[in-house]
Amino acid sequence: MASVPDDTERSQQSIPDAKGMPTFTWQTTSSMLADAVKLTMPPSHILPIVFVPGIMGSNLSSTDGDEVWVLNKTAGAPLGLAMMWAKRGSGTRQKVLHPKRTQVYREGAVPKKGVGTIRDKAHFIERGWGEVSEASYHKFLLWLEQKMNAEGYDPAYWDDFSYTSVSATPRPGEKPPPRKLPPGISMDMAGLPRVAEDDHLAAPILSDELLKRAKCRFPVYACGYNWLASNTQAAEALKERVAAIIAENNKGQYKCEQVILVTHSMGGLVARCCAQLDGMADKIAGIVHGVMPAVGAAVAYRRCKVGMREESFTAGLVIGSNGREVTAVFAQAPGALQLLPSVEYGPHWLNIKDDKGHPAPPLPNADPYAEIYLERSAWWGLVREEWLSPQDGLAIKWNEFAKNVKLAKAFHDELAGQYHAQTYVFYGGKVGNGDGFDSFEKIHWNMKRGMSPGGKAPDLAGALAYGNDKVRTDGSNKLYMGGQTEYMPDYSGYTGGSTYETSYYEISCGMQDGHGDGTVPASSGRAPRKSGGGNIKQQFKLSGFEHEPAYGDAIAQKVTHYAITKIAAIARLA
Repeated sequence: MASVPDDTERSQQSIPDAKGMPTFTWQTTSSMLADAVKLTMPPSHILPIVFVPGIMGSNLSSTDGDEVWVLNKTAGAPLGLAMMWAKRGSGTRQKVLHPKRTQVYREGAVPKKGVGTIRDKAHFIERGWGEVSEASYHKFLLWLEQKMNAEGYDPAYWDDFSYTSVSATPRPGEKPPPRKLPPGISMDMAGLPRVAEDDHLAAPILSDELLKRAKCRFPVYACGYNWLASNTQAAEALKERVAAIIAENNKGQYKCEQVILVTHSMGGLVARCCAQLDGMADKIAGIVHGVMPAVGAAVAYRRCKVGMREESFTAGLVIGSNGREVTAVFAQAPGALQLLPSVEYGPHWLNIKDDKGHPAPPLPNADPYAEIYLERSAWWGLVREEWLSPQDGLAIKWNEFAKNVKLAKAFHDELAGQYHAQTYVFYGGKVGNGDGFDSFEKIHWNMKRGMSPGGKAPDLAGALAYGNDKVRTDGSNKLYMGGQTEYMPDYSGYTGGSTYETSYYEISCGMQDGHGDGTVPASSGRAPRKSGGGNIKQQFKLSGFEHEPAYGDAIAQKVTHYAITKIAAIARLA
């Protein structure tokens, strides 16, 4: 075996042991490897980063420990989960995916080799990485662990940051002098958008901020939660995890007082709620929110009515292809209901037009909970009551669903306008000529004349009053108002006949009408700066990525790196 070249350096950082003492581990190597190994002592200040995933991004098991929602990847995608749920109907979904019959599953797939401050597979599990989707998040978490811990502790050598300087050119054969980073300098961050949002500029990174960040080590954790239960319960679980992480890192010669939270989608609502719990705002140095439905998302209503097949056939197999499958889980899951548009979302996002294009008065006027979500009779209400009792399921009653809606309202009211004092945000939208993904800003029901059953068709006002008992649907995107299913015999004797639908109107739900990330509309993504005031330190509108893989985007990662650096600069160090 050839020896290692002279200009190649092998190195390793110390990792605290259970008593907070710095330790190194190294395998015995060939005697031909005579190069020196550089052992690096990290700073004594520790500022952990805790990642909080979005809805359906945490692994779940039954309370008996059987896997029910585990997002390990095969060929880069959670194919095992897709195969598990693709052919399961509403009843099975309702029986299995209930908040009281599930719990966080901590033994999901994790990387096999250590990276950054993580030694091995067992250490990944201790950090909580097995609790969150391998397919959605692990590549980003590995990048984050490397970016924050594997580039050394001298910011003069961090390649992402630079400034213009004039210095003497070394003579031929001479090594350049060691780099130095003086304080008081505005730094350039390669790839960071200069315009954060519309006419709002991105504040520069200062060399003083980098020098402060260099005093810390940033171990990366993940915190899964039961996304079927209320986000209030998830916030309590996050509070306990933060306390445990601080205690774990506040030992021996290492000091830890705060953490940084990085969130995806609904995880942002969990983190915001957690920051309001007693004593938590002080234990959180800051929060980075990615593609958060800050005031809800209208698509949540649409999926309860017609499922997800039209948005994504593959995702629909898992989440629910039709309204029956989605409602079976959604109605009994307070966490899911908390994604519905809140009062802050604004009025008039539900629209209905007749066959001539004439609009009905849009809804809601002021209270989406009473006007839409708890509308029990009309066909355009959130839930068809019979879908609460699917065949072979464990039925829930209307009053149980109503209780969950009231929990959603209370959660929305508590969260309205509330953001941690050090909050950074990025969301998806159309930026210049960039790729903005279509999203549902509003919901549009469109009526057209059906095959008349005879008699006079109702006018628009009459059609709005039709109850679920007079509107037929199998949960796909076609509703039939009035009439009935008719049978036409085949007199040739070959096929046995066929069925067809008569109706006054056929009603369908329109597709996306605005921009965003495909799931969260831009209006909800940008809401924090509108209501959060000075607590929103920077907010970025980005394009070119969809909702679920948002943290895989290079610019989104750059913005996250920027925000963590800014937060680290104001964090309290023991």
